[in-house]
Amino acid sequence: MTDYEKAMRPEDITRLFVERSNAGDAAGVAALYEENAVLAYPPGGRTVGREAIRELWARVLANGPRFELETPLPTLVSEDIALTSTPPKDGSGARAQVVRRQPDGSWLRLLDQPEFVDPTS
Repeated sequence: MTDYEKAMRPEDITRLFVERSNAGDAAGVAALYEENAVLAYPPGGRTVGREAIRELWARVLANGPRFELETPLPTLVSEDIALTSTPPKDGSGARAQVVRRQPDGSWLRLLDQPEFVDPTS
């Protein structure tokens, strides 16, 4: 596995996600997740585990999407768990992630809700 820059603050994960996604690096994106992480994507579904997340991002990134860094909302931290979130630039709701501090002090995503579906639609 490549030596990737580690997220030493919960907020670093979003920046690293954008950098790695725009580079087409699905393995690098997956490295931001814990081994048994849960990603609520595709919308209405779930992708479980780092390898499944890598495979999903390989398919998504094959289309060459471009991501922009979004301004984060304040991070909520309780010991080794944090909640990060960003409002999408298109105003379509919010994105939220639960991240956990690792033994080396870095942070990885445990739960990722990249898109919220309007329950009234």
